Amino acid sequence: MPKLTQQIQKSFIARLAQLTRSTTSLRARMRQGFNAPADQVETTVRQEPVAVAPRISHAPDGECIYAIGDIHGRCDLLERLVEQIEQDSETLPAGTKRTLIFLGDYIDRGLQSRDVIDFLIGDRLKEFRTIFLMGNHEEALLRFLSDAGFGKQWVRYGGGETLYSYGFQPPNTRSSLTSHEAMTAAQKAWEKVWTGFRERLPDEHLNFYNSLQSYHVAGDYLFVHAGMRPDVPLEQQSARDLLWIRDEFLDDTKEFEHIVVHGHTPAEGVFRDNRRIGLDTGAFISGRLSAAKLFKTDVSFLETSPV
Repeated sequence: MPKLTQQIQKSFIARLAQLTRSTTSLRARMRQGFNAPADQVETTVRQEPVAVAPRISHAPDGECIYAIGDIHGRCDLLERLVEQIEQDSETLPAGTKRTLIFLGDYIDRGLQSRDVIDFLIGDRLKEFRTIFLMGNHEEALLRFLSDAGFGKQWVRYGGGETLYSYGFQPPNTRSSLTSHEAMTAAQKAWEKVWTGFRERLPDEHLNFYNSLQSYHVAGDYLFVHAGMRPDVPLEQQSARDLLWIRDEFLDDTKEFEHIVVHGHTPAEGVFRDNRRIGLDTGAFISGRLSAAKLFKTDVSFLETSPV
């Protein structure tokens, strides 16, 4: 990633939403395809208010949890953050269980998406217990694997970079609506990419994507990609809300049974209050990949610094 001044980086973060938005008609088609509201598809950068968190929460006895936010194809940042976590974990009392919980969105937007998956399933993390959650971007990849026609929507919010990382160039279908012939050609181009991607996607990667969990509970914490719908018991939460919810969860004020640790909605910094801990700091463009360290009743944070 080129070296940028802090001012330029902040400007990029402020414009992050624009990178995944398109015309009104496109958003309507995406809503129809996903059966989800528009604000679930768009990425909104939030400027969180300063919050205090007097609520005391407990990690499981004898366990230190490191929860890692959205990676989005930045394997370089992931390697740096894991190195920090490894160094930090060496200071833990002997016999402490060390757990890494990844909150989803490993791929898309960053060109190192395949490298991220190779890193996660490799040997580097073998000294930790690892838990991998599903993100909405992994859900999108799985949908593309079963529906070639979904590719033209997936690439508009980051799937193109994932395809590039696996050695495929997404078709240029901008002119596909100009004629029936152009539309047919675009469809055939996507079917060719779809067939090749399905054939060449490593089995261990497919197994990884299919094994991702919807959520994880540990001590007083609930880990999930996007959040939870207020006033709905955990066992009744929909999979779509766990992966896509934004404002209904973020703007509510009522506390949940657990502190919700999540990613999905990028902000300029880590957020913590009595309800939730938000760990998506827009790593793919900001250079800041963040993690929460949860040990006993202590809550602290680690992150990479922009370069």
